[in-house]
Amino acid sequence: MQHLSTRDPGFVASFDALVAQRRESSADVSRDVAAIIRAVRDGGQAAVEAYTRQFDRHDLAQSGWRIDPGDCADAFRALEPELREALEFAAARIRTYHERQRPADSDTTDTAGVRLGARWRAVDAAGIYVPGGRAAYPSSVLMNAIPARVAGVGRLAMVTPTPDGQVSPLVLAAAHLAGVDEVWRVGGAQAVAALAYGAGPIAPVDVVTGPGNAWVAEAKRQLYGVVGIDMVAGPSEIVVVADGRNDPDWIAADLLAQAEHDTVTQSILFTDDEAFALKVADAVERQLGDLATAAVARAAWDANGAIVVVERLADAMPLSDRLAPEHLQLAVDDPEGLFDQVRHAGSVFLGRHTPEAIGDYVAGPNHVLPTGRRARFASGLGVLDFMKRTSFLQLDEDALRELGPATVRLAEAEGLPAHARSVALRLRLNR
Repeated sequence: MQHLSTRDPGFVASFDALVAQRRESSADVSRDVAAIIRAVRDGGQAAVEAYTRQFDRHDLAQSGWRIDPGDCADAFRALEPELREALEFAAARIRTYHERQRPADSDTTDTAGVRLGARWRAVDAAGIYVPGGRAAYPSSVLMNAIPARVAGVGRLAMVTPTPDGQVSPLVLAAAHLAGVDEVWRVGGAQAVAALAYGAGPIAPVDVVTGPGNAWVAEAKRQLYGVVGIDMVAGPSEIVVVADGRNDPDWIAADLLAQAEHDTVTQSILFTDDEAFALKVADAVERQLGDLATAAVARAAWDANGAIVVVERLADAMPLSDRLAPEHLQLAVDDPEGLFDQVRHAGSVFLGRHTPEAIGDYVAGPNHVLPTGRRARFASGLGVLDFMKRTSFLQLDEDALRELGPATVRLAEAEGLPAHARSVALRLRLNR
């Protein structure tokens, strides 16, 4: 863990290195994923079955490609009542939040008499990827499937890895609750390729969303254009801006909540109180002592964690913007002043009583967010990721006379005479 201070002579260089830190896929991953994609594109079903035997250690021909919808319903009914209620509570809040994102069609006529507007329509089919290796994430099912359903997607297919043929009942229960149409027992880069090209019983989709490991993220990157994607997501990250009035145990827990995701996650604290910084560092060490995920969290904290002491908390905001973090937590009494300075963050958590973990499950906003400084130009997953906009316009003769001459002049200036003629003939111009 790095302990930095803006007062240090070498701070600029040290912080530059922190910003530039690469925690994502290597050239080897890119090469391997390209080979997997080619194999699935050319070999279809046989390739997916071979990769599943290799990586997940079971035979799809025997275990079956598709998980029966009845099994998903049974898993939901078998949930312990309080857990089922928690899933339903989360699903309702996620649905309500995303329903507010649905865009409205537009249809207007301007002063030139031109009718113009746009219509929004959902894609025909979407595929969602749900991790299933080291941990099972029913929350990811809800966060991906519910916006797709709100958008009006016609067919919703889910892929999830099933090591040794086993699948989490929680994931199946969430798929049932969210209204997933198909659940496929396939994971990894080969699953993304199968969704893109179709393979065996899996029909191709139009959009693929959802988090995954480095191979999954790289497969989405390489397949963009064959299908739409939400984003290329890398290792998780959090920036916490906190003053010395916080309970150091709370802040330590917030940092470790990200660190336990993966050994390459990044947790960074900005504070204006050196004594508080030391207390948080001590609290992290204490909490690691009894954390079930300590091995992963320790590796992430030691390799990628940082505590940065600034003169004033306001000084932290331009530094945070340079990191453009996936999660930004403003743990102060009145966070609005700091929030007003934020330009780049995937999601912001305001105040001492808004831990990022709330956003992972039940708050409503999506937890699939841009990582690796991509919040500079990208947003979290939402309804629009499953929709596309078609513009339209309509002119009568008067409107064409209004717009036509300028169109002809511009087309001729660009050296496109057929464009010019297309309009000029209607205007009865001699072109």
